[in-house]
Amino acid sequence: MALNLTDDELQLLAALPQSIGSAVAFAGRSGLFGTGKEMFASGQALMAGVKDYPGNALIQAIVPDPSAADKSAELDQARKTRDWAMARMKAKGITSAEKLTAQTLEDAGEAAQLLDTKVDPAEAAQYRQWALGVAEKVAMASTEGGFLGFGGTRLSEEEQKLIGALRAALGA
Repeated sequence: MALNLTDDELQLLAALPQSIGSAVAFAGRSGLFGTGKEMFASGQALMAGVKDYPGNALIQAIVPDPSAADKSAELDQARKTRDWAMARMKAKGITSAEKLTAQTLEDAGEAAQLLDTKVDPAEAAQYRQWALGVAEKVAMASTEGGFLGFGGTRLSEEEQKLIGALRAALGA
């Protein structure tokens, strides 16, 4: 099935998993090192979409492929998504983790409508699985509530609540 999405719709679907990763990382309050681990996990989970969903035209269209022959085109795609997301955040006045989370949930609802109306149902289900997988991998990357990396809980209550809200917003 050919993609029937506008450039802005594609950019929303491309940027959403990144926003999800950031929102979950900030939800856990895992400190500087923990948040760093979570952001690294977010990047890995995002890029895994290319490998994990090779037959999904939507994911293949929005995730840069590090093994592509034309690396400059892939970098341009990544920059375009980053610039689109940053301009959108600025235009919407996103200046705090709380505002980022609220906007991410709103975007997830908008993405759900696009997935339900403009994307092949099987590909839409895989997109939802991938986006929520980003959230779960980020949440599990570090512990919250410990001391100097010892103890604590792997999945904080705040992260659990946010993942549940994301699941509901995405219609998963």
